[in-house]
Amino acid sequence: MIAQGGKAISGASVGILMLDTHIPRIPGDVGNATTWPFPVHYKIVRGASPERVVLQNSDGLRDTFIEAALELVADGVDGISTTCGFLSLMQSNLKAAVPVPVAASSLMQVPLIAATLPKGKHVSVLTISAKSLTSEHLQAANADLATPVEGMPPDCEFASKILSNSTAMDIEQCRADLLSAGRALIEKHPQTGAIVLECTNMVPYAADMQRQLGIPIYSIYSFILWFQAGLLPRRFPLD
Repeated sequence: MIAQGGKAISGASVGILMLDTHIPRIPGDVGNATTWPFPVHYKIVRGASPERVVLQNSDGLRDTFIEAALELVADGVDGISTTCGFLSLMQSNLKAAVPVPVAASSLMQVPLIAATLPKGKHVSVLTISAKSLTSEHLQAANADLATPVEGMPPDCEFASKILSNSTAMDIEQCRADLLSAGRALIEKHPQTGAIVLECTNMVPYAADMQRQLGIPIYSIYSFILWFQAGLLPRRFPLD
């Protein structure tokens, strides 16, 4: 057998563009390498703080994200994702600039999930900042603009610590914040058949939300698992 080279790094099909943060990256978080059942390759986008990306629409960061994505491709990845749902705004720019598939935001799952739900049910989105997630973000993800969007209270542990880029968070309080927000979303939108978590930092709490609410919970984790399955399909023994 002849081995083929051509890549600086092999075995990590997915490249993940990281925000420039100092928040705790606990297991389940996209930025924690132990989260993944396969290798991933990271690139930090310097200057892309949570505040700048979430509250300022990534103003002035387009070229920086493109440069980082191109560096990941040069390193050998086969697809690009990110660590923030608000980066749906970067999807078209990244897709036009790099020669590999791009899955920039968990919000891109909304149309597919909607197609799977029973009659009368719809997808809702839980975001870290409802005031910042606009129809522009949904449109960039090809999501229905009528999709209900609910946000975390800005002063709760989860939202306040992430948006301020804090180095410490009370994980149990964050869990309580997410569960409370999930209950509030269902009370306001009782026809919700599934929830998409916009924020990648919500992933560690998805299982608890699903058990409490009894409906599917989708996230950037579920999206990247699907993405990876196409980039590097599992090989099955045929004998």
